[in-house]
This record gives sequence, C-alpha cells and structure tokens, in this order.
Amino acid sequence: MQQLLQQAQKMQQDLAVAQEELAQAEVEGQAGGGLVKATVTGSGELRALVIDPKAVDPEDTETLADLVVAAVQAANENAQALQQQKLGPLAQGLGGGSGIPGLPF
Repeated sequence: MQQLLQQAQKMQQDLAVAQEELAQAEVEGQAGGGLVKATVTGSGELRALVIDPKAVDPEDTETLADLVVAAVQAANENAQALQQQKLGPLAQGLGGGSGIPGLPF
C-alpha cells in the first residue's frame, strides 16, 4: 500500500512539472499562408498575434477576422497536441485522466 501511495505521489509531482512546462511552452498557428500568426502557451493562453500588412484590406475586414480566428484555432490545436504529448502518458497512469482538473482527455 505504501508503494502504491508513493507511486501516486510521484505521478502527481510529474503531472505538476508537465503542467508548468506547458504553461511556459509556446506554440504557433498560422493562416493565410502565414499572413496571420498566433502564438499560444501550451495551456492555450493567447500570447501574441502578428498580422502581415498584406492581410489588411480596409474594404474586406471580414477576411482578416476569419484569418485571425483560423490562426488562433490552429495555435490552440497545436497546444492541445502538446498537452496530449506531455500529459497523455501521465493521465493514463492516473486512471485515464478522469477527475483530473484541466485535462481535456
């Protein structure tokens, strides 16, 4: 029983380290062939948005808005992939991730 408790504590520590790494890691998503780039943390927090001046058409702001949304979505998808990579094995070790706050799987 003691060994099982120690294993659970180690997994919790490993999970905390992985979550901290995710909070510090940054991933990028882009749209329009790189005209709009979004950077988010591994936990999904938007950190930066870069818009190439070529993407700005005062007559067509809808396309720019669509590019921004697509870039942010792509960045968040990359963040989710990073979460799966970092936390997936840990979540499986803790019973498949159910009941662990902040884990999407």
